Amino acid sequence: MIRPQKLDDATVTTWLAAHPGWERVGDESIARTFKLADFSKALDLVVRVGHEADRRDHHPDIELGWGRARFLWSTHDAGGVTELDLELAAATDTFAAG
Repeated sequence: MIRPQKLDDATVTTWLAAHPGWERVGDESIARTFKLADFSKALDLVVRVGHEADRRDHHPDIELGWGRARFLWSTHDAGGVTELDLELAAATDTFAAG
């Protein structure tokens, strides 16, 4: 399997500008915190994203609390944000919206 390569800063910055709520965390990650109605809704989002992460064999760091879920995407072996992170961050938005 070919692993994705780290994206240049301009590509990540452009993506972030088009995806409100996401932010750069250091040089290696992007993150977003989603506010939800209660713990059950936050857990449901984590589970849905988790299933997609398993399907794609790429897993975020997740913080779960009452009414919130924070996702941090990074490709550790590439040393930063890759196209795979951006794809899964966008999928996270889709799951949160629906």
